Amino acid sequence: MRSVVTAMILTGLVACGPAPNDPGPGGVTVGEAKALDEAAKMLDERNAAPDNVENINTGAADTE
Repeated sequence: MRSVVTAMILTGLVACGPAPNDPGPGGVTVGEAKALDEAAKMLDERNAAPDNVENINTGAADTE
């Protein structure tokens, strides 16, 4: 019985992650670091297609 309770407690602790206001990398909180990572991902997705930039700037149609 004791091992079952211990396993349940350990399982519960493993599921816990850092709180959003815990210190994170680079002197920011974990929540701020997550928000910065999401913003960087959005910017990377926005800048993912540099081959179409010339067509957009010149107004040329895509010939492919």
